[in-house]
Amino acid sequence: MHRCWWRELGRKHYPRAKSILITADSGGSNGSRLRLWKRELHKLAQQTGLVISVCHLPPGTSKWNKIEHRLISFISQNWRGQPLLTHAAIVNLIAATRMTTDLKVRCVLDTNVYPKAIKPTAEQMNAINLKPDQFHGDWNYNILPRGRHKMVN
Repeated sequence: MHRCWWRELGRKHYPRAKSILITADSGGSNGSRLRLWKRELHKLAQQTGLVISVCHLPPGTSKWNKIEHRLISFISQNWRGQPLLTHAAIVNLIAATRMTTDLKVRCVLDTNVYPKAIKPTAEQMNAINLKPDQFHGDWNYNILPRGRHKMVN
C-alpha cells in the first residue's frame, strides 16, 4: 500500500471526522459509472473508517468546477512559452504557479507504476456498501465502511 500524505494530514487536522465529501466531475477516471472508481473509494472507506459521500457534477458540466478552471488558467499562464520536455520541467512550472488568493499550489511527480485495465469483479462490486442518494442516486451516493449501515451526522 502506498503512503498517502493527504490521508495522514486529514486525520491529523480532523481526528474526529466520521465522513468526507468528494465532489467530482463525471468524466475521466472518476466518472459516476466507473466501477474501479467506486471500488477504490470502498477500499479507502475500509482503511479510514470514514463514510465517503460523493457528488458528481452532471455529465458535460465539468466547466462548472471553478477551482480547477481558475487554477488551470494560472498554470497555463505560468508555463506559456516554456518547453515541456521533461516531467521535472512540468512539475516545477506547476509548483511555481502563484495566484492572488490564498490558494497555494503544490505539485510532486508520482513515480509509482499503476496496473492498467483493472476490471472489478461482480463479487467485488457487490461487497461495496453503496447507498444511492434520493436525488440522482446515480451521481450522488455514499460509500459506507463495512459494518456501518446508516449515515452519521
